[in-house]
Amino acid sequence: MNFASPIFSAVSSRVRVAVRLRPRNAEEQAADADFADCVELQPELKRLKLRKNNWESDTFEFDEVLTEFSSQKRVYEVVAKPVVESVLEGYNGTVMAYGQTGTGKTFTLGRLGDEDTAARGIMVRAMEDILADITPETDTVSLSYLQLYMEMIQDLLDPVNDNIAIVEDPRTGDVSLPGATVVEVRDQKSFMDLLRIGEAHRVAANTKLNTESSRSHAILMVNVRRAVKGRSEMNVSMSAENGHSSSMMDSLRPPIVRKSKLVVVDLAGSERIDKSGSEGHTLEEAKSINLSLSSLGKCINALAESSAHVPVRDSKLTRLLKDSFGGTARTSLVVTIGPSPRHRGETTSTIMFGQRAMKVQNMVKLKEEFDYKSLCRRLDIELDKLIAENERQRKYFDDEIERITAEAQYRVAEAEKECKVSLENEKMKYHQEYLDSIKILEEKWKVHQQSPKKQIKEESTSNGDVQDLLQNEKMLRQSAEDESNDLKNQLSHWKKMEATATAEVVRLRRMLDTEASQKDKLEEEIAVLKSQLMQLSLDADETRMSLDTGDGPGKIFPGLDSLMSHSRNSQPREQSNGPKAPVAKLFEQVGLQKILSLLESEEPDVRVHAVKVVANLAAEEANQEKIVEAGGLTSLLMLLRSSEDETIRRVAAGAIANLAMNETNQDLIMAQGGVTLLSMTASDAEDPQTLRMVAGAIANLCGNDKLQTRLRGEGGIKALLGMVKCGHPDVLAQIARGIANFAKCESRAATQGNKVGRSLLVDDGALPWIVKNANNEAAPIRRHIELALCHLAQHEVNAKDIVSEGALWELVRISRDCSREDIRMLAYRTLTSSPTLQSEMRRLRIEC
Repeated sequence: MNFASPIFSAVSSRVRVAVRLRPRNAEEQAADADFADCVELQPELKRLKLRKNNWESDTFEFDEVLTEFSSQKRVYEVVAKPVVESVLEGYNGTVMAYGQTGTGKTFTLGRLGDEDTAARGIMVRAMEDILADITPETDTVSLSYLQLYMEMIQDLLDPVNDNIAIVEDPRTGDVSLPGATVVEVRDQKSFMDLLRIGEAHRVAANTKLNTESSRSHAILMVNVRRAVKGRSEMNVSMSAENGHSSSMMDSLRPPIVRKSKLVVVDLAGSERIDKSGSEGHTLEEAKSINLSLSSLGKCINALAESSAHVPVRDSKLTRLLKDSFGGTARTSLVVTIGPSPRHRGETTSTIMFGQRAMKVQNMVKLKEEFDYKSLCRRLDIELDKLIAENERQRKYFDDEIERITAEAQYRVAEAEKECKVSLENEKMKYHQEYLDSIKILEEKWKVHQQSPKKQIKEESTSNGDVQDLLQNEKMLRQSAEDESNDLKNQLSHWKKMEATATAEVVRLRRMLDTEASQKDKLEEEIAVLKSQLMQLSLDADETRMSLDTGDGPGKIFPGLDSLMSHSRNSQPREQSNGPKAPVAKLFEQVGLQKILSLLESEEPDVRVHAVKVVANLAAEEANQEKIVEAGGLTSLLMLLRSSEDETIRRVAAGAIANLAMNETNQDLIMAQGGVTLLSMTASDAEDPQTLRMVAGAIANLCGNDKLQTRLRGEGGIKALLGMVKCGHPDVLAQIARGIANFAKCESRAATQGNKVGRSLLVDDGALPWIVKNANNEAAPIRRHIELALCHLAQHEVNAKDIVSEGALWELVRISRDCSREDIRMLAYRTLTSSPTLQSEMRRLRIEC
């Protein structure tokens, strides 16, 4: 199970329809030699005329009109390539072929091109582009190949699996095919082998209209899973020091992936029984095909007329294509027709089907997901590291306690031994001195008894000697008592040292107990976190399924923040009627002032996470006014001015870009020197993502009519042009958008009479870069540059510069080949309304 939290971004998109004419075959050349084709193509005007007779005809307009001479490459580029590019950007896409049997649907979509590579169909070319764009280390591509035959879904890669059930979510209505074979594709060769296996199992029959008529609808489903670069990096290191358990929460950065699906549908051809000559089982196949195509036509009619009821349940085909028409996919339809007047009725039906399909609107959604599965794996690894570190700490404390205890016991034993030896020596010494004194007295007493006279004479002297001896004896006893007291004091000192060592052992044991308690608390916290991540992922799956069919969500700034620990019970983000998003709930629980105060924290990690939270909040329009009133804009500009951390500057620039979408905030940004700070950041930064954020902020400011002169005066335009050297497509897209916004505002001001003179963009040297990138391969860059060039050329004062820089040829190309009709018509009006440009075109013999 892939635990993921979906992030959606929706935009309305109409179904694009192209018509392709098949050349006459040998039978038609012989049978219709005397008759003109029933259709007349006008590809330069994207029109088709259907002749009723020799005098009357009906005219129809399509997004593209492809003649019988159009190459397979041309068909792919105008029909399928924009859809494939959208799939690579994270949107679902559908390419489908519809038409009478034998008009070239399978040739257009499924031709393998084994004999002639130029004949490769849309399926092969689309997979070539997808495999060339992905990164094999982080991205995956898988596919399923099915056919809908006689209202049974069969697996073309596993023919035994011939009745796959459609599973429909009872709440959201989403359909899936869990029984279909899914094969991961690594290279083009394996994809071609899978296509050959599928084509070999597809049902076909010989009819009067087609010798190899497909009797089933073929459906190729390509699933693309891409990691979002620059936003999937994580720092999952965890601190094992005391009091730092919250750093684990601060370091969580779940990777973001985009999941999209390309569906290529080769519909079986509609046919009339009297013309195809079907009979028996082939007749039953024809009835089933016509019935499913009729159900599809009813759904297209209901969607085109905005009917309250769309009969998608009438057939399995309409259920499978539910997302392609009126759903969330970007859909491109190619209708194929033949030139023969004998089949005018079928050709008319096909053309009308395409006309109705052009009225169908889809809500295209970008789907991004937080990949919590990998986050859980990383969390398990960190848990193992923490447990191992705790075990090492415990062993260290046990060894330290044993060492201190052994040292204390050794010191006490040595002190007791020294004290005992000293006492014994002193006792023996004083005893010996006492015996010696007694012996001396006894000898003197004997001498006194033997010599009484002499003793009488010397009595005074003897008494004096005895007194001296007694005095010495007292002094010796006093000295012995003093030494005994010293030894007692030393013994008391050693006992105190023993008590201190015992207290140290007790303290270390308490520290060990505290560490064990903290370990238990940390393990409990990790267990709670894992359970919450599990619940978050389960709720996210429900949110994704409910949002797939609900209203398109607003802009959401992806990512988690370091204050996630303040909101343990946060749920996955949902839209208006569901639970609040984690950042929104954190906003209510912690408070904006507390979050903004963390922007000034001395710890770099805290500042990084705090600015990401503010950026998340700034992505919601409802929070922008509160952030500005609380001083958030000033704090973000201070970070941009003072921080040297690339991550902080990138996210702060992104938050300013979000705030700059509001006109009131644009005036405040200008008043506080925001453009100067953004220009300085653009000149210092090297990271493409930081430059993209800065360019996006300046591009938003370029859309304000009142700030044109100030923006240019403070170096905004120079900063945009200076970021061109980065060369990153995302950065160039933002630069192109800013120039287009600036040119549009200038054009509006000149039209209203508020501006005279040459364009400031021309003065700042932007025109050469505009001309150079007017035909850029990247669609977003090209679209903005084409729009900017048209706005610059609208005013006669810029016409000479347009001609001198070679932009006239680009304007002519835009008026002819631009994929967007509004830009194409704007270029046409500009060329036809400018005297200078008209004169130059006449000189060069260019026709508009």
